[in-house]
Amino acid sequence: MSARTTVVIATHNRAGELARTLTQLSSLDPRPPVVVLDNASEDDTAAVAARFPGVRLIRLPHNVGAAARTLGVLVAETPYVAFSDDDSWWAPDALPEAERIFDVHPRAGLLAARTLVGPDCRDDPVTPDMERSPLGRPDGAPGPLVLGFLACSAIVRRTAYLQVGGFSPLLHFGAEEQLLAYDLAARGWDVCYVGHLRAHHHPSRSRPPSSWRRRAELRNRLLIAVLRRPPRVCRREVARTLVTAPGAVLGAVARLPQALGSRRVLPAHVEDQARTLERTAEWRASRS
Repeated sequence: MSARTTVVIATHNRAGELARTLTQLSSLDPRPPVVVLDNASEDDTAAVAARFPGVRLIRLPHNVGAAARTLGVLVAETPYVAFSDDDSWWAPDALPEAERIFDVHPRAGLLAARTLVGPDCRDDPVTPDMERSPLGRPDGAPGPLVLGFLACSAIVRRTAYLQVGGFSPLLHFGAEEQLLAYDLAARGWDVCYVGHLRAHHHPSRSRPPSSWRRRAELRNRLLIAVLRRPPRVCRREVARTLVTAPGAVLGAVARLPQALGSRRVLPAHVEDQARTLERTAEWRASRS
């Protein structure tokens, strides 16, 4: 039996972590084809990828962030694509089970898996929020609907991903999953959490400071509001971000012309879902 899912990995200067991930992926049966997008690394990334049969390496001259994954999807020759980070990999049964789910759920565009962190396999904090999604599980969906996910544990239907253009190059990294989920839902695809699909994430020690990551996420959430949300939400996000992280607003300014030029407001039913998730998050935060 041959794999019908390609694993796509975007990486930058993490040759050691990539070697571990490729070792884990090469043990899967059937072994999936793997595409590694090297975001202008300066270490031994290319040499590491060359050691593994069935791995295609594409070296990029510049670090384009999450958008590198789209090139991997474009060259994939399978109907489904699973994303891994250079420090994450898939459980042995995950990809065949995802293929089965896609086959029997033709509206499923993206499956968000359960993310197990570290050697003790603890749940990522995002997991219970997806599991308890207030959007429910409509008929014909393989799990509760979500409008966000973790890219390191997501599997997409290739045609759906390419139909919406994939991860936005405007965002680089940080909250890029939310925009993709919005766009898939706007085109009628189900974005679902499926808890019995599992991915393992052993976070790299080579990571930007948490303050940098937080600022990038806030900048991108503001840009996502400009790209897809109604004016009142945009005003709210600007005001909120000015209070909590004014540097994130400054970081968004240079990208605003492109965001405004690509603005496409969500359909009413998806906007309603986004508001439901925001109200639920605020309620949960007030009770914690």
